[in-house]
Amino acid sequence: MNNITSIDRFLRLLLAVLLLEAAFFWLAGTSAVVAYASAAVMGITSAWGFCPLYSVLGIGGKRGPSAPTSLALRIAATFLLLGVALGGSYASQLLTRKLFLEDFNAMNPFYKQTLFMTGKGERDKAIANYEQLLPAYQKFQEKYSAYQPFALRNDRQLAADLASVAEIFKAVNAGVRTGDLHQAHLDLEKVRPVFQEMFKRNGFSMLSVSLVDFHDAMELMLDAAHAKDAAKISALYPQVSDKLKAVEAEANDAEIVAIRTNLDALLALANDAKLEQFSEQAERLKSSFIKVYLQRG
Repeated sequence: MNNITSIDRFLRLLLAVLLLEAAFFWLAGTSAVVAYASAAVMGITSAWGFCPLYSVLGIGGKRGPSAPTSLALRIAATFLLLGVALGGSYASQLLTRKLFLEDFNAMNPFYKQTLFMTGKGERDKAIANYEQLLPAYQKFQEKYSAYQPFALRNDRQLAADLASVAEIFKAVNAGVRTGDLHQAHLDLEKVRPVFQEMFKRNGFSMLSVSLVDFHDAMELMLDAAHAKDAAKISALYPQVSDKLKAVEAEANDAEIVAIRTNLDALLALANDAKLEQFSEQAERLKSSFIKVYLQRG
């Protein structure tokens, strides 16, 4: 005999879909197993129309045959479930890639600056960046050695590559601080192909990395535009422009040229103090970026 209502059954199905998506795209290890098991319980009790826990707790009680749900409601419920399943899966694929790239880009500037400064022979600046690189990379390595996002789920080489890079960073310690900076620079260069191969075999491109890096800087400029802060737009432009140059180094077709055009147009408006046009131009910049990111990010 059923002891759960039609609404309860629908909510259990909805929760089952969400748990499946969480387990498949976001969780790992014990957490994923628990989520899969919970999804199975929700799905089975919904299909069965009976919840043993309700029975034990005396909730619900026996129910006679319920009035049939209207066809319109069943169709609406089906479309909602499909929308959550398909939309959630698509969003999860994008977001897990984006979050991985954001974590990479939070660490990578310290590596690039350490590499650059050792190449220039500027020891003090190399040390300053190296000291920030070590904890940033340790955090990145610990997270992605224990958890592999959906985009990297089948990469059996990931943990070994992360450990290999950690060894390189550790090995150059003496060279960066007191030893041969040129040799430290050469040793640090070995890191770049490791990451490039990692991105390549997992379907990422360096364009993807550069786009996410640019996005984070661009958002600060967009916020300044919406706040009608011309001085901040001008101050942020060099940093944002440099991030876009990294994108342009990977690809510079018409769609990426459009990003540059919109970025420079926003700076021109700031220089002319045309505050009323800031928000509209900021939206043009954002739209041109999103067009590229959704296709190739």
